[in-house]
Amino acid sequence: MSHITAEVQEIQSVQNLNIISFTCNNAVLKMMSLDLNETIKKGSEVMLTCKPTAIAIGKNIQGQLSYANQLHVKIRSLETGELLSVLQLEFGEFVLESIITTDSQKRMQLKEGEEVIALIKSSDLSIAKILS
Repeated sequence: MSHITAEVQEIQSVQNLNIISFTCNNAVLKMMSLDLNETIKKGSEVMLTCKPTAIAIGKNIQGQLSYANQLHVKIRSLETGELLSVLQLEFGEFVLESIITTDSQKRMQLKEGEEVIALIKSSDLSIAKILS
């Protein structure tokens, strides 16, 4: 699991649906949630988490994407397996892990040290812990 410490900037709620905006490393992240802990308020510091299989990789992107979270990252390491490849991605002081197919990794010609975009749907991000 990947973890990011972020600060809550805004909470939009309609009935039991919530869209929470966070800031981290000069980036804005968004999370969609049906249940939101009542102690989470604007200014709260939280630890966000995401499964490695939920982090897609973009390279040479043109046009618009519906992904709410588009993080500029650097590939720290790349392990190429027969079917799957594991990428360690640097996002400021945080390391995110992405698992993609090896076919995709080869087609995109991904390399260590390369800058790419980590794509995370708002529904794939969750709060692991409330820090303050």
